Amino acid sequence: MRQNTLGRGEVRVSGLSFGSAGIGNLYTPVEPDQAAAAVDAAWDAGIRYFDTAPHYGLGLAERRVGEALRSRPRADYTLSTKVGRLLEPLPFADGDDLDNGFAVRATHRRVWDFSADGVARSIDDSLKRLGTDRIDMVYLHDPDHHLAEALGQAYPALERLRAEGVVGAIGAGMNQTAALTRFLRDTDVDVVLCAGRYTLLDQSALTELLPEAAERGKSVIVGGVFNSGLLADPRPGQTYDYAAAPPALLERALRIKSVAERHGVPLRAAAIAYPLRHPAVASVLVGTRSPGEVQDAAHMYGLTVPDALWDDLRAEGLLEGGVR
Repeated sequence: MRQNTLGRGEVRVSGLSFGSAGIGNLYTPVEPDQAAAAVDAAWDAGIRYFDTAPHYGLGLAERRVGEALRSRPRADYTLSTKVGRLLEPLPFADGDDLDNGFAVRATHRRVWDFSADGVARSIDDSLKRLGTDRIDMVYLHDPDHHLAEALGQAYPALERLRAEGVVGAIGAGMNQTAALTRFLRDTDVDVVLCAGRYTLLDQSALTELLPEAAERGKSVIVGGVFNSGLLADPRPGQTYDYAAAPPALLERALRIKSVAERHGVPLRAAAIAYPLRHPAVASVLVGTRSPGEVQDAAHMYGLTVPDALWDDLRAEGLLEGGVR
């Protein structure tokens, strides 16, 4: 599988990467053996970049990723996690965490913290959960409503850790483009993780974010390429950005699927391939929860998508622009 270097640094990522929210019991439980098998399947497919976060299952995803990778040579893969939400233990584990999207016991509460001390504590906690001696890449996680603190305290803390060699690359991960573009302009991040804003249904990252990254020699990891389900399997009742898909978007997704199938390309393959055409995009991050889902994503990644498909999508007004 193709490997790319982030920005002007030395951290490398595979073109397809493993998102661990699913094995952190996103929405529904995943058995431990299935979680481990999903990571094993990713490794067997050539995936060498694994992303996680304390938020995912109140630390469950970090523990599962760390355990599944423990027997692998540490120099052979890239591991990222995120800061901004500290996990504070609760005196009583009463109820579940489904209000936050995860089918786990509510053993902890999340506390927003983008202070320098919060960054240090979060990384220390993540190292323990992951069972590793280093993290290759750290993102500021969803600092949308905490930008002043994130820019003024958390980012400088990450910059110091990078300078000291504690982490190899730093960045920010969000579901919007405006603040990520600001991080590219106003800081020296290596990478930004942009979820859902550079897909076959939403090319808003093309307006400022991607040109800014390309001009500054920074990298973009693209997540949410299926827009939470609609581009994986467009049908009535499917979700778009974690809510019921509006009828107009469902119709658009079905039209895109029809064009792709005329070229013999599954819609999932087109959804994965599209972001990777931009020179600033280093990897597509796909959330998977089983070996079968991993194998399917890897197969879709490996399929050839002809240029004529993109031409036809533009001709039918289904693709706003992008790299030819």
